[in-house]
Amino acid sequence: MRFLRQSLIGLVLAALSLGLLAYAAQLVGGAVQEYMARETKAPPARERVFAVGVVRAVSGTENPILESFGEVKSRRTLELRAATGGRVVTLSDAFEDGGAVQAGSELIRIDPADAQADFERAEADMLDAEAEVRDAERSIALARDEEAAAQEQADLRQRVYERQVNLAERGVGTAANTETAELAASAARQAVLSRRQAVSQAEARMDQTQTRLARARIALREAEKELVDTTLIAPFDGTLSDTNVVQGRLVSANEKLAVLIDPDMLEVSFRVSTAQYARLLDDAGALVPASVTATLDVSGIDLTATGIISRASVAVGEGQTGRLVFARLDQSVGFKPGDFVTVNVQEPPLDEVVRLPAAALDSSNTVLVLGEDDRLEAIAVTLVRRQGDDVLVRGAGLAGREVVEARSPLLGVGIAVRPLRPDVAEVPAEPEMLELSAERRAKLVAFVEANQRMPEEAKARVLASLSETRVPAQMVARLEGRMGG
Repeated sequence: MRFLRQSLIGLVLAALSLGLLAYAAQLVGGAVQEYMARETKAPPARERVFAVGVVRAVSGTENPILESFGEVKSRRTLELRAATGGRVVTLSDAFEDGGAVQAGSELIRIDPADAQADFERAEADMLDAEAEVRDAERSIALARDEEAAAQEQADLRQRVYERQVNLAERGVGTAANTETAELAASAARQAVLSRRQAVSQAEARMDQTQTRLARARIALREAEKELVDTTLIAPFDGTLSDTNVVQGRLVSANEKLAVLIDPDMLEVSFRVSTAQYARLLDDAGALVPASVTATLDVSGIDLTATGIISRASVAVGEGQTGRLVFARLDQSVGFKPGDFVTVNVQEPPLDEVVRLPAAALDSSNTVLVLGEDDRLEAIAVTLVRRQGDDVLVRGAGLAGREVVEARSPLLGVGIAVRPLRPDVAEVPAEPEMLELSAERRAKLVAFVEANQRMPEEAKARVLASLSETRVPAQMVARLEGRMGG
């Protein structure tokens, strides 16, 4: 009986437990269904306001700067070449790379022995030619005197003949005397012709000697030039480069010995696009003498030289584009031919343009400006120039408006913004301060001193703040949050 009674009690308790569990499950299910069926009202959405930097668009006159890269060159560069061949017997001490020479100074002398001998032979030939000229002059003078004497004899014979003819006509003279006189006159005229031929020969000899004298003079000048060419003279002040000769070396004619560069007459050549070149032309199509600044970065130190545009290349060049422009440099201290420099050219001024940051302009050439209630509006503009991180633009209704400095995907037309103006500095809010009671201050000090993970410097700084009469509320809240109270 006892076993049966205990079994019945266990069954009753089990049934009661199962019933309670079923009732609890029913209550939980009903509560969940009621919660799911309840309407939840979402909180009202707040419009997001972005803080953006703005600048005021001021229309005015700007001087655009055209930036390019160029190479410094010398406007006066000369290759020094040997005019004649031979051995170098004298070499100037300044004849080396970087050596400075003065105009008229002797740089190289080639052995002048052969040239001197040729010059002396030319002088001797000149003396022979001059002697022949003098001899020819004397010969022609004698020939002309003989011609004059023969002419006198011919005239005398002719008068004798005429007198014999006159006597024969009067019946006084004989025919034999007349014939004899006629023969004598004819022989005299023949003698005159012979003398004239001698004068002609003397004159021909004179012409030949004059020609020989002229050739001798030419040969003498050539020999003198060859002798002078044995010495290489600096034609202007400058600096030597690419020297490749030493004393005692044999050089050939027209061999390149060095390059002479004038370091004070420098210019810079730089290439610009065709559009940029068109902006440097005046109304007549001539290149304007715009101001140029060449900058050379040398280990963080900028060397600067100024100048003006002088000319442009007449041809584009094979495989090149744009235009090659040259500018003369006025003051170029520290610059050397071959330097690669940055060139800034001041273009003609532009009127009624607005300078804005480049980030304010999008790909469709529009900018965002502040409208009513600080909402953004879009204005279409015309891009005139790009100037580094800035742009020069024109647009209707742009002047005087406040323009967003930097565009972002979050900004667009109608977006509300909070403008940050560069001329209005935001004053940071002062931190809230508390006056602590002695008990509260003591608890905070004890917590800080017992904290082993806090660095000593930070611990000293916090303790110094807690020792003040007024303590920052933010620091107190942070410490009490760590304390758990």
